[in-house]
Formats: sequence, structure tokens, C-alpha cells
Amino acid sequence: MEEKFALITGTSSGLGLATAQMLLEQGWTVIGVSRSGSEIEHENYIDILCDIKDEPSVEEMYRLVSENTDQLDLIILNAGIFNMAPIVETSTQEFNDHLQTNVVGAYHILKHSLNFLLEDNSHIVTISSIAAKMGMGNLAAYSASKYALTGMIESLKAEWRDYGFRFSTLFPGAIATGLWENIESEIEFPKEQMMEIEDVLNVLDMVINSSSRVQFSEVIFTHKQGVIR
Repeated sequence: MEEKFALITGTSSGLGLATAQMLLEQGWTVIGVSRSGSEIEHENYIDILCDIKDEPSVEEMYRLVSENTDQLDLIILNAGIFNMAPIVETSTQEFNDHLQTNVVGAYHILKHSLNFLLEDNSHIVTISSIAAKMGMGNLAAYSASKYALTGMIESLKAEWRDYGFRFSTLFPGAIATGLWENIESEIEFPKEQMMEIEDVLNVLDMVINSSSRVQFSEVIFTHKQGVIR
């Protein structure tokens, strides 16, 4: 089997960590990118510390990637931050932090990826959110960043059309990860109405291992009880 390389952002915990483990089990060589590093110990796992908000840090990350491979068959844009607050209680810094991580960070990753992408082969998978499809209270900063991310990806699809890359974007509903434990809110979030990470991995597995002729422009999926409001 020909060696396949995947770059995943946000692999220190949660969905990014689980996705990296899934791909390693499937025989991929995985390059994990995060600010704090990953607990994964595997001969085919390459752990790179990188702050995707910082362009020089991303450039250095790709320099380290080049020491291991000159090709990326798959990029998964997973890193992001999520906070809840009414807009009047959201500071300008908090709003900017969402844009810097969720949009500018992805921009840095994509901007410097082109020399590693393979024409008619490479697949760019974006983990977005249902919050990019509908307005929900107390999520102004997060929703704004995810709507902007969608716009950037759609523009890039048109710009890079002739390369034959695949672009798939996932818009999941709430996922039961440790992320919710850090949310300061008076609202009780029913975990029984959230998807498990395994549910999302099932969808990701389908998207990643589909025919090379197929891309999934919009995959919207939630818990069977719908969106938590």
C-alpha cells in the first residue's frame, strides 16, 4: 500500500485526537498540529507544535513537514475555539480570538499548503458547525467565524478548481467533548442530545474513504433530536 499522509489541526484533544487515531489505525501517516502537542505514541505519527494564528509558526510547521514528506493527500481543518456569551458581554478581544483561530488559522494552513497538494488527488476536509447554517443566541462570535470560514473555503474551491482537489465541509451539531466543560454559562446543556465523537468519526470515515471522484460540499448532521437551542 502506498504511504498516504494526512495533516490534521487541533490534535491535542477531542475530535482532532480521535480522528488522528482513526487514520493511524487505517494505515495513514498522520501529521498532528496543535499548540500543546498530542498524547499519541505511534511510529506513523508526527507531532508538530504550532500556533496556527501565527503565520511564521505555520511556515515553520510546513518546513518540518517537508523533512518527512513532499505530499499531503489529506488536510483536515479541525482546530478551533468555541465560547458562548450574549453579544453585549462578548469583548472585542474574544470576538477577534474566534476570527483569528477559526478563520485566519485555517487561512494560514491553506495558504502555505499548495506546494504539498497533489493535483487530482488531495482532499481538504473542513470541520465547520451547524452554527454556520443557522443563527443561534449567544454564539455571535463563533457563528461569525464559521460563516466566514465557509465563505473562504467556497472562494478557494473556485480559485483552485483547475487543480482537481476535493473539498468537503462538515456541519455537525453539538458533539459531546470536553469543550463543553470549559463553557461558562447558566444554561444546562443536555448531553443526551449531543452526538458522541464516534458518531462524527463514522461520518468522517465515509467522507475520507469515499471514491476519489466524489466530494461532499455540505454534510449537515445532528443528533436525532435535532439542534440544541
